[in-house]
Amino acid sequence: MFAKATGPRIVLAALCATVLICATACSGDGSGAAPEGEAKSVSSRFLSIGTAPPGGAFFVVGGALSEVLNAHPGEMGWQITAEATKGTQENLRRLESGELDFALANAAITYFAVRGEEGWEKPFGVQAVMTLAPNVALFIAPKKGRVATIADLRGKRVVLGPAGAGFEYFLRPILAAHGLTYADLSPLNATQSGAVDLLADGSAAAAFLGGAIPTASITQASSSQEITYVPFESGAVEQLVAEYPFFDRATIPAGTYRGQDGDFAGMNVGSMHLVTAASVSEELVYQVTRTIYENRAEVVEKHPAGKAINPKVAVRNTGVEFHPGAVRFYREIGLWPEATASEPAPDPAVGE
Repeated sequence: MFAKATGPRIVLAALCATVLICATACSGDGSGAAPEGEAKSVSSRFLSIGTAPPGGAFFVVGGALSEVLNAHPGEMGWQITAEATKGTQENLRRLESGELDFALANAAITYFAVRGEEGWEKPFGVQAVMTLAPNVALFIAPKKGRVATIADLRGKRVVLGPAGAGFEYFLRPILAAHGLTYADLSPLNATQSGAVDLLADGSAAAAFLGGAIPTASITQASSSQEITYVPFESGAVEQLVAEYPFFDRATIPAGTYRGQDGDFAGMNVGSMHLVTAASVSEELVYQVTRTIYENRAEVVEKHPAGKAINPKVAVRNTGVEFHPGAVRFYREIGLWPEATASEPAPDPAVGE
């Protein structure tokens, strides 16, 4: 026979039961975290978008997206913060670990991350939400130097982006298509503005620069000295576009930069795109995609990259699977092809 609980024992038992019920309701395993494999709840209100260090387009575009989303919280009532990070590589890792909800990334880097290739230790569970502005880049060199072709870079000091920024993910294929490797160059690491300084004082023979058209660093370099816009070989471009979906042809119109008298046959070397973890709920991604797309004019007001949020570009296939929530919205408005959610979107032209 159990003794009958009376007085304080009843109160204590009731309190214990209440605590147990609350703990169970908040977490399936009592740890405070969602059970493994369970999608992030649509009831989450505080969300984050990983961007990049201040000074680049990712930081500004991420801020613009978060402002527009916060202006239209809808029934979910989300509060979204744009977080400065080190860029794409950190963003992808933090999406995988659940530290970020959404992020901006370079499509070339994401391409290899989701496949666990080129230094990524495993396939990362990241999916695309929306393809954004193209990253149109090229080699430039002082006209007084001896670099007129990409082959001329052999043995030269060349700025190949900031250390740890991940430029190698698109530069290695570009160099290989032109018969070169990193070992054939004397690579220098610097920011885009730092690269301009190195070109100006003769410390570098060439630099790989780019972004949205026009790119501020190229404008700055061409305003201070005569510049050679080093052409890509047409055969190399055809090879790269055929082999990697994140590469695309992109024309830089004549007169965009000082001394650029004709159209320049450039390349989109990896679009900026909005990505998320595959585990994030379909409903949350659907609502975020819908809100950004339907209010894209407000994004344009904050940054010109918002012009890429259009029927021609938003669903462009860069080789990264789209999240089912994004696919659901694109299907509703007639942008998605008749295909399963796991199949990539069509590949319309961009940057022309």
